[in-house]
Amino acid sequence: MKVFLSQGVKTVPLDRLAKDLRTSKRTIYQHFENKTELLKACLADYHTQIKKENQDIIDRSSNAIEGMGHLYQQILLRSSLVNPNFFNDIIHYYPGLLNESYKQTGNFAHQQLEDMAKWAIEDDIFLADMDTEVATKTVLALLKLLKDNNQFPVTEFSKERLTFGILLPFMRGLCTAKGRRLLDKQEELYRVTI
Repeated sequence: MKVFLSQGVKTVPLDRLAKDLRTSKRTIYQHFENKTELLKACLADYHTQIKKENQDIIDRSSNAIEGMGHLYQQILLRSSLVNPNFFNDIIHYYPGLLNESYKQTGNFAHQQLEDMAKWAIEDDIFLADMDTEVATKTVLALLKLLKDNNQFPVTEFSKERLTFGILLPFMRGLCTAKGRRLLDKQEELYRVTI
């Protein structure tokens, strides 16, 4: 997985993986029928790891605003460590594989965000009549939009500018007065430090 994340998938033949793993291609083929099956196993492990990391962040947070801020920092960190070709290669050469793997881990990002939204409602941070499913899907769409270099070229739009121009105004709209005060107080969690 480390090789795929740093190099992409298409440019890494099984010969190279075998060499990096200090094993033979034959050994790899004893465990995986082909590169697609190997990639499926790698994605399953990757998504399981991210799900656990996210849950650890949520569990350590004192409120949903703090948890979302720490998750956002973790998302930015992960993005900075992954070669953009990794996701592009999977989408182009292995259509549906990324979504399939994500679904097999229970659509964890959506579920974790929805759980945090419910937590925020219980703590009077988000509005009680908020539709958590719609809000969660919107946040996930906004996070994808923040990474869209076609719409927001990095030479013109910094991650911090996009965060404070897109994500935080949306979150403020979900907040009660208490939530807005908390968001203002914990705004530094949403500053891009990577």
